[in-house]
Order: sequence, then C-alpha cells, then structure tokens
Amino acid sequence: MKKILIFGSIVLLLFGLLAFVTNYQNQQKLASIENNPYGKTELDPETINLLDDPNYQNIILPEELDKQIENEEDMIVYFFSSTCVYCKQATPILMPIADDLGVEIQQYNLLEFEQGWNDYNINATPTLVKFENGKEVERVEGLQEEAFYQELLTEWKAS
Repeated sequence: MKKILIFGSIVLLLFGLLAFVTNYQNQQKLASIENNPYGKTELDPETINLLDDPNYQNIILPEELDKQIENEEDMIVYFFSSTCVYCKQATPILMPIADDLGVEIQQYNLLEFEQGWNDYNINATPTLVKFENGKEVERVEGLQEEAFYQELLTEWKAS
C-alpha cells in the first residue's frame, strides 16, 4: 500500500510539473508576441499556437465587429475556433484564395470570444458570414471544397 501511495504521489507531481512548464511556455510565447491581436493576457494554448500562423492574422475583436455592423459596413467574417479540426482544414484553403482575389475576411475566434456564438447565431465552425450595410445577407457553414470557396468569394467580391 505504501508503494502505491509513493508511486501515485510521484505521478501527480510529474503531471503538476508538466502543467506548470506548459503554462509557463505558453505565457512566454504570448509575452514575446509584439502585437497580440486579441488584446487579452490569457489565451487558450491552441490560440497561442496560431499567433504566428500567417493564415490567422486578420483577427477582429467583438467591439470592432459590433462597431462595423453599427456603422452599416460591408464585410465578410470568418467565425472559427482554435480547437476546431474543420477550421484548421478550411483556413489554409480559404485565406490564400481570399488573398489572391483581394477579398478581406475578418476572423472572429469563438474560442476566445464565446459570446459570438449567441450574438451571431453561430451553429458550427467554420462559418463564413457576408454582411452588407451591417446586415447579414448570406452564410456558409462547415468545411467546403477549395473550388466552392473560390467560386463563393469570386461571387461575393463581384456583388
């Protein structure tokens, strides 16, 4: 029984140490980012991993999105989650197409700003929403094929 308690204590200590080191590394990485687009000091580790990814550089904050909608601006918003497997597949397809076409897509991270699920009636990620004059006019949910994104963004750019 004594051996089990000692072994259990060692395992708990190792897990605690691992959690501490991981948290410390994430905090160091977050502190080393010059322009944290989220404006928060605490981010999910999966979001921290995306900070240097060129496909996740057009982050919009909830206040900015609300202001643009209030100002009746036209825009496309990509609602994603840093932990979403389908988002991690869609983003490297979608963002280069948008860049090639000269289409600006604002990226809203629902993992960091969970109120967006309710505020914008998001059912799943990834979700692309097109706003015209501050009103939603079209929405696409889920992972799509490259050809679909190409056609969609070409159509949205023309309108």
